[in-house]
Amino acid sequence: MSSAAEQKAVAQQRAVENGHPGTASPDAVSPDSAAPAAVLNGAPRATLPAVPVWPGTPMPLGARFRTGPDGVSGTNFALWAGGAEAVELCLFGEVEPGGGEVETRVPLTELTHEIWHGFVPGVRPGQRYGYRVHGRWDPWTGARWNPAKLLLDPYARAVDGDFDLPPEVYGHVRDWPQQQVADTVRDDRDSAPYVPKGVVVHDDAPDDEWADDRRPKTPWADSVIYELHVKGFTKLHPDIPEELRGTYAGLAHPAAIEHLTKLGVTAVELLPVHQFAHEDHLLRRDMKNYWGYNSIGYFAPHAGYAATGTAGQQVGEFKRMVRALHAAGIEVILDVVYNHTAEADEHGPTLSLRGIDNRGYYRLQNDPRSYADYTGCGNTLHVVQPHVLRLITDSLRYWVTEMGVDGFRFDLAAALARSMHDVDMLSPFLAVIAQDPVLRRVKLIAEPWDVGSGGYQVGAFPPLWTEWNDRYRNAVRDFWRGALPDVRDLGYRLSGSSDLYAWGGRRPYASVNFVTAHDGFTLRDMVSYERKHNEANGEGNRDGTDDNRAWNCGVEGETADEDVQALRRRQLRNLLTTLLLSTGVPMLVAGDELGRTQGGNNNAYCQDNEISWVDWSLLADPGWRALTQLTARLIELRHRHPVLRRRAFFSGRAHSADGLRDLAWFTPGGTEMTEGDWYAPASTVGMYLSGRDIPGRDARGAPIVDESFLAILHAGADPTSFVLPGAPWAERYEVVVDTSREEQGEAPGVGYSAGEEISVPGRAVLLLRVLG
Repeated sequence: MSSAAEQKAVAQQRAVENGHPGTASPDAVSPDSAAPAAVLNGAPRATLPAVPVWPGTPMPLGARFRTGPDGVSGTNFALWAGGAEAVELCLFGEVEPGGGEVETRVPLTELTHEIWHGFVPGVRPGQRYGYRVHGRWDPWTGARWNPAKLLLDPYARAVDGDFDLPPEVYGHVRDWPQQQVADTVRDDRDSAPYVPKGVVVHDDAPDDEWADDRRPKTPWADSVIYELHVKGFTKLHPDIPEELRGTYAGLAHPAAIEHLTKLGVTAVELLPVHQFAHEDHLLRRDMKNYWGYNSIGYFAPHAGYAATGTAGQQVGEFKRMVRALHAAGIEVILDVVYNHTAEADEHGPTLSLRGIDNRGYYRLQNDPRSYADYTGCGNTLHVVQPHVLRLITDSLRYWVTEMGVDGFRFDLAAALARSMHDVDMLSPFLAVIAQDPVLRRVKLIAEPWDVGSGGYQVGAFPPLWTEWNDRYRNAVRDFWRGALPDVRDLGYRLSGSSDLYAWGGRRPYASVNFVTAHDGFTLRDMVSYERKHNEANGEGNRDGTDDNRAWNCGVEGETADEDVQALRRRQLRNLLTTLLLSTGVPMLVAGDELGRTQGGNNNAYCQDNEISWVDWSLLADPGWRALTQLTARLIELRHRHPVLRRRAFFSGRAHSADGLRDLAWFTPGGTEMTEGDWYAPASTVGMYLSGRDIPGRDARGAPIVDESFLAILHAGADPTSFVLPGAPWAERYEVVVDTSREEQGEAPGVGYSAGEEISVPGRAVLLLRVLG
């Protein structure tokens, strides 16, 4: 149906369905209508008392409490709304006895460079507010202004209230009988009672005092990242007061921090903490978006994780959490979602950007009714636009300079790197980050793919960036489940993935190595299930990947068979040991070190319950306690030995007359691998790491010298013999880690002579220290 025909059909349906809920006067339906209808839901709009508004300033964007002319305190409001015809600031007072809020509308009449602004005397921190933006309703050209919808300020630094999604919050009539054109029919019902409001925050509150804060500034090569969910990590912790569980304050509690410091991790990577909303399809099933990859407020800490209140108190609580983690030597990295918003596609709600300037904020298709979707979430922010780029970079700088965070992991970063259509490593977003004096100094992690054409970009991001390396995950999972990759593929992954990252001055720490992440199986589930079990998500087990690369050790799911349980624990030890001995930056997922399970659910994005929360009672089990001890011991070993966290790639060449190289690969016969061995699968691999040939110098300019190690990885089910390499590699060896052992509190300490043939247990890792 053509646009003209569709518009005619809508007009005809309007005439027939004159009393249909959500419809407005014929004038309000016209695409050319700019002003709000005089009648709203059959009743005249209220006449509101006048509020003085002074010109104010167009910068900074957002709501900023300050001292204005003549020493008068108030708040400056500034909103970019490029194509709008009018903007109303809406101030909300106390709830009336009958349940309604008092709304006062203040026209912002000053317009500077497409920014509507005004200074309102007397408006103080804690004031709740939103915007109504007027303009054309013409979805056929991408124009979706609707002043009946209260909009969240994109720069709001605190948000009060929950996002429910009744029909009133949609800019179009969601339940219009002709669904093929429903998104073109404007809904004139007021959304204000159903949406959260922004909150004015005090810039100079005591919580802004960072004088006692010391950023850890952990070098990339020394980093060990721990991915966690603020609520899930703390919700069931028995030593955190109940009123603090699931909150920023709970993560700042000494009991939470103690676990992190005992493990030895250097950074927490928090799943999204920007204000987010829940999807309509989840709310209809009485579920919520647990992970939070559905952002709507890029400056506001998610209010649902606050213990102290949501009228601005969440800002101070978040800052105190950051300071507590910094005091423990732990950096804070945020998982951020700038690729899309919670407004979804053309059938989604109108919560903020869509109602401010739909065409200015989002990538639209050639048919501008529809959205370009490189994210799988319905829309994609148009990062090429200067104001969108400014929104993102202003947000990033805010979290660094005012909230104290140390870095970011960018969800679907390839979507941010797209220019007009294709991924472009010279894109405006990447160029702006590279030259920004604040952002180029923090940790930057890319999830280097999106769902669009050409979106897979592992190894392609420029210097300054590290990347989630899913090729590492796949190779390590395949090796330990018996689907053996070529030694070449495994070898590259274990030694820093130089085939992907040894260009443009990048270093081994460009690779964030991981075996599990928030999406997919937990580590325990990876050795307990081969198939996803996502029935609890209510989507018929269709959601989540089928490419699990998992082995259940012979039984699907939990079992009382002690032999299977022992094998599974051994496999967990193998996976953790491999991860923490590999060159690059290791990333653990909260709870993997103590055997957390999701019951085979590999897409628990909507499970805000015991399925997703860390079960701390597992530490009462000696087996899981031993796994935690091994994890801590491996991290401590990594911190102690620079050969395990190199700052430069291995060369594989001899640096001395004796022929000893910095990296060598051995067969079970004790001989170096040939080219034929390198390109063939193998169940047993020996990796020699020389501590004698580490490039670089320490902080005092002295050469870096360390011990040398031989790691033997054996994925076969049965024991195998392995001949320990002799001169020039070693004279003797001592076993430091043996994953075949249940008890992992300390090193085995068994010694062997070079050239000796030893027995390597089935499915095990041996790490041997070179002696002499």
